[in-house]
Amino acid sequence: MSSTRGSVASVGVRAVRLGIGLVFVMGARRRNPGAVVNAVIAYVGTYLPSVVERCWNVEFRPWQRLYAAVAMVTHAAGMLGPYDDVWWWDHLTHVHSASLLGGLARVAAHRRGYDPDATVLRTVVAGGLLWEALEYVIHLYARRRGFEPLLVTYGKVDTALDLCFNLVGAILVVVFGDRFLENLYGSN
Repeated sequence: MSSTRGSVASVGVRAVRLGIGLVFVMGARRRNPGAVVNAVIAYVGTYLPSVVERCWNVEFRPWQRLYAAVAMVTHAAGMLGPYDDVWWWDHLTHVHSASLLGGLARVAAHRRGYDPDATVLRTVVAGGLLWEALEYVIHLYARRRGFEPLLVTYGKVDTALDLCFNLVGAILVVVFGDRFLENLYGSN
């Protein structure tokens, strides 16, 4: 049964990579540098579970690989229009990305003997603030140089909402992290 789930998830990850490739092609055809760059980063991101496995000597469950890959494709695809056209898209991607960052922080905290809940919250808040600052700087720099920014800011209300939805992702990891991530804790 688990090998069936593993093969389904593996097919899912390959499908996500194909989807990211389509985002790349569509971004190139539309001359949308944000979509192209984000597709490349997302594609590379689908391989991060393998890197983590080698570095930390852990094994991801198939659904965990798929979860990470889906986060990559939702962000990349958002650059083609859903961020502007689908009111909840940005919220979904922030919850998803924050849960990935929070999950990584939780695993690292467990492996190092730190308080996992506090580590998750601190890491997600700091990461969210850093991301929002990065978006602002990239947007400002691109506009001053006269080219299309790779990341877009939508104002103070959007930034506040992004940070709130990051917290939702962090809280999900605090509440459900032990149940869904225990296979990655390893020995301290």
